[in-house]
Amino acid sequence: MNKKTIVLGVCGGIAAYKSAQLASSLYKKGYDVHVIMTKNATEFITPMTFETLTHNRVSVGTFDRNFQYDVNHISLAKRADLFVVAPASANCIAKFAHGLADDMLTTTFLAASCPKLIAPAMNTGMLNNLITQHNIEICKEYGMTFVESDSGYLACGDIGKGRLAEIEDIEDAIESLLVKDKPLKGMKVVVTAGPTQEDLDPVRFMTNHSSGKMGYAVARAARNLGADVTLVTGPVSLKKPVFMDVVEVRTAIQMFEAVEALKDEYDILVKSAAVSDYRVERVSDHKMKKQGNQLTIDFVTNPDILAHMGQLKKAHQVVCGFAMETQDLVENATKKLVNKGADLIVANQLNEDAAGFKKDTNVVTMLTGEGVTKLDVMSKEALGYEIMNRLLQILVKKRGTVC
Repeated sequence: MNKKTIVLGVCGGIAAYKSAQLASSLYKKGYDVHVIMTKNATEFITPMTFETLTHNRVSVGTFDRNFQYDVNHISLAKRADLFVVAPASANCIAKFAHGLADDMLTTTFLAASCPKLIAPAMNTGMLNNLITQHNIEICKEYGMTFVESDSGYLACGDIGKGRLAEIEDIEDAIESLLVKDKPLKGMKVVVTAGPTQEDLDPVRFMTNHSSGKMGYAVARAARNLGADVTLVTGPVSLKKPVFMDVVEVRTAIQMFEAVEALKDEYDILVKSAAVSDYRVERVSDHKMKKQGNQLTIDFVTNPDILAHMGQLKKAHQVVCGFAMETQDLVENATKKLVNKGADLIVANQLNEDAAGFKKDTNVVTMLTGEGVTKLDVMSKEALGYEIMNRLLQILVKKRGTVC
């Protein structure tokens, strides 16, 4: 399979040094990375740095005679699967907005027809200036995608918005834009992920080992396939994905309320969160002190989100649940499929080596009303696509079309 080609534009600014990390990471992932720098960018970091990291020559001047004759900006523009500009200065954004092409970066950018991703980095005043904001809106109208700047301490000493987005966020955006087939475009997908926490007192709470990795992988797959995604997440240490709405909750009741509020909006609901079945009947107002050798706590049942949404499900909606089991996998998952009104249950066995909490791989069995399918070991990222493609098939069968 041919490598995908990413052209990385680097504009002048203190954040240019961070682009070296991005270039290195993309190269390690197997992309063919070609860097184009503005002349001002070379004042902050040398072309040799990027050449060492990407194993490709860096372009700076439009008339660089060290390159073989190939009208270089046209050649790169044609080859590019994605054009990323990080950091993008206010000056470069203004040129992109108005079609100016006065150096190697802007001429190649103008000639490229591939998707374009822009990550601004500049002083807060420059970013908030109405001219810059207008230029950003013009770029968006032309179909360019932006990764928003972060807030924090800036090189100039100011504190505010304008820092280059985290490299992990830029890479997440890149992965999204590189998926060309968007069969879920125009559809709404809701995904729940992570654990919930149920308070015992102001100090302690009850939870489980869920890392949220599987749910986040499903949410990213849905987004990459074109869906409008809302991720309802319990407390996790994972980076929040870009280009989706993220609703953060802590308790089962909060997750129930967040999901129920979306009951009329979704086309596909994937409930992968590990929600606590019980909560304390009465949370202590003060820290519980150690008394004797035993402690008795009364619990009450939490709302069953999957069963509730299965009951409310409309004919055009699809609901998917997860089942983590330690025994009788297919039998227990089948009961869940029927009793909860789900269209698909993704079941896995906790004691399988490649499955379980916090792991990057999974081994699952998918159950629908038509049968049982056991899948091989795969990464959770790959499984996210398998799940979404299976749910799309179910949706098409229900509706006769995805429209």
